[in-house]
Amino acid sequence: MIRRAVKAVAALALLIVVAVLLANAFPWFAGADYSYTVQSGSMEPAIPTGSVVFVEDVPANDIEEGDVITFAESGNGPTTTHRVIEKFETDDTVRFRTKGDANEDPDPEPVYRGAVVGVVVFSVPFVGYLSAFASTKLGWIVLVVLPVTLWIGSEMWELWKAGTRSAEETK
Repeated sequence: MIRRAVKAVAALALLIVVAVLLANAFPWFAGADYSYTVQSGSMEPAIPTGSVVFVEDVPANDIEEGDVITFAESGNGPTTTHRVIEKFETDDTVRFRTKGDANEDPDPEPVYRGAVVGVVVFSVPFVGYLSAFASTKLGWIVLVVLPVTLWIGSEMWELWKAGTRSAEETK
């Protein structure tokens, strides 16, 4: 009975890990357009370092003060996730003053409409560490190869036990 409970808990934990990693790799599974791993503590405690933020593509005109946005200074460069503290609109442009929650000062440069990736819909703490680990050779072995091997071994053991019981019953 306890063994079945342990197996069920292990299977559930593996399912959760796989689901989170899949959502990170394919953010549309989670209802977002993009996902990014937070590399610094500038948004703590709201978004801790190592969190994965799920970002929705939102028109710049719809972004308001208080929204947490992800932006990239140069097209495909590294992204930053900070809170909008001020919005400036003119007839032809929108720009934002941003600040990390843990930072004392606002960011030195405004964020222009073209640099905005989107608005953070939600975040999952510390999953970025798991994703980074999963992308290593050791992570692949620990998170994929080892569980699959253990599962196959467990199933083979159950088949062997069933076969020996069946052989004993026919004697």
